[in-house]
Order: sequence, then structure tokens, then C-alpha cells
Amino acid sequence: MTHQYELPVTPRDVISSVRFSPHSDDPVLLATSWDGTLSVYNAGSSPRLLSRVDSGSPLLCSAWSPHNANMVFVAGLERQVRAYDLEARSSLNVGGHDEPVSALVVHSMSGTVVSGSWDRTIRTHDPRSGVSGTFETPGKVFAMDMQGDILVAALSGRAICVYDVRNMGTPVQRRESSLKYMTRAVKCMPDGTGFTSSSVEGRIAVEFFDPSAAAQAKKYAFKCHRAPHGDTDLVYPVNALAFHPRHGSFISGGADGLVCFWDHKSRKRLKQYPKLAGAVQDVDISADGSRLAIACSGSAAVGAAETNDSESRRIVVRALAPEEGRVKAQA
Repeated sequence: MTHQYELPVTPRDVISSVRFSPHSDDPVLLATSWDGTLSVYNAGSSPRLLSRVDSGSPLLCSAWSPHNANMVFVAGLERQVRAYDLEARSSLNVGGHDEPVSALVVHSMSGTVVSGSWDRTIRTHDPRSGVSGTFETPGKVFAMDMQGDILVAALSGRAICVYDVRNMGTPVQRRESSLKYMTRAVKCMPDGTGFTSSSVEGRIAVEFFDPSAAAQAKKYAFKCHRAPHGDTDLVYPVNALAFHPRHGSFISGGADGLVCFWDHKSRKRLKQYPKLAGAVQDVDISADGSRLAIACSGSAAVGAAETNDSESRRIVVRALAPEEGRVKAQA
């Protein structure tokens, strides 16, 4: 039976991101919030808050350093990308934008921090040398993810740009999203063959990098996170996506309070977890696939007057069974 528990001392406002550390054998989780705090938890079977830092401005995104277990990067409405040394409890400004920073990833090989902003740029920052680069995009950056050297950026105007981070001057691919409305999340497949994206209109798209006609014929989009309402459906934003690092299946989290496992190859839903009290804002799976973190904030009810009540504001962790999320072998 899957064990589920909540982390203590949650932030005072909407939780914007949750990210498991890639370094620790114990499940260590970083969470950011609109209250300006970054919180680090031991998310294991005896959950506890390890540290909390107030950045002074609402935070939207976060990432761990791939080379330093005590270093994290955060950004948000302040327009600055900051590095925090959790052990020394010190911070360093590594770069900035002209508008709020909406997305943050780190290149695993070089340690380069890549930030995306509503100012229609993607910027790279080397925390060691202080060297930064600025690359204009055809729209506001809503979401980004990286696998190996490949960076996928979902932009306003349904634009998708795919980059090789070793040469950011020109996108290697420019695409129009298969989704008709604003993108909320994008995640690369662990095997590097493609990516998924989700929208405010209760849909997920599955796409592949290979430009051949045979590969592109496999891409598709599907409806999800909807509920019957009379003769129509209530449609909820799909705010979060995460791939299982071992099984290749992926998780979606919606504003309906539901979290689902999907097998994108067989085009089937593998599992749906019990409905949570709040809207799911972000999800992440630990590097070994043993833990799933779910950040909830705001009411899942349509038209609710209160959107930041303490009852809905929580971080739920599920200890995943070894077979949970495993896809069936293709015939």
C-alpha cells in the first residue's frame, strides 16, 4: 500500500515549485512560494523542515546545483536569479532580467544556469565566472525543461523553441504547440526523444524531436483533468508535469486537485490518485523514483472566493511502490 504524508510548516502563500535534491540518499525537497520563502525539507518517513530563507520577493521557480549539494537557485518577481548556499546561509546574485523570471533549469554537465522570463529572453549564467548570455525569444517564456544538452522553451503565442545549450544563438527547432491555449508546463522525456506539454485548457501534448514524417506522425494531444457538468465539462488547467526517471511514464497535476500517471506510448492512464483539497501547482519525482512530491495551493472548486486558505496549502509526499507507474511492455 502506498504511504502518503504531509510536510510540516508549509509556506504562508501559494507554493510555486517543488524540486527534489539529486544529491542526497535521503529525500530532500526544495519548495518556493509566493510569500518569498525557499524551504528545504527532509521529505522522508520522518518529515521535517531543515531550513527556511526569506528572499524578500515572491518566488516562481527553483533548481538545484548539479555539482554542489548545498547550492540552490531561485528566481521570481524580483527579476533576479539568486544562488543560495544552504550551509553558509548566504546568497549571491548570478544574473537578472527586465521582467519577472518564470522558469529556471541548470545544465547538468557545465552547471550553467538557464533562466526564462516574461521579457522575451532566455539568459545563461555561469555562477563561477559571472559570464552571462542573452538570447531573444519570439514570446514570453512560460515554461522550460532540459534533458542532456537539449532545452525546450514554451512561449506565448503557442511557440515552442528547442535549443542546444552548447550553442544558444539559434534554436535548432521552432514549432507551433499542438495545444490551442496557454502552456502551463513542459517536461522532457528521460530518454531524450521528445517532450510533453500541458495547457490551461485541460490538455496534454506528446511530441518528438525527430523531424521525420514517421516520428511526427506519432505526436498527439489528449483531454484530461475535466469533470462532467451538465451537458458540458468543467475544464481545469494542467499546472504540472514530471517523468518517472525509471519507468518512463509521467505524472500530471491539475487545478482539479487530481494527480494522474500516464503511459504516453500506449496512450493510457495508469493511475489516478484520490482528489486533494487544493489545486495542484507543481509535482516532482525523486531521482530514484521512490518519492512523489505534490504541492497544493488554492481551492480546486471553480469560482471559490478563497484561493489561499491554509487547508488547501500543503505539500504531500507519496512513497511510491517499485512497480508504481511502471508501463506494460509493448507487444
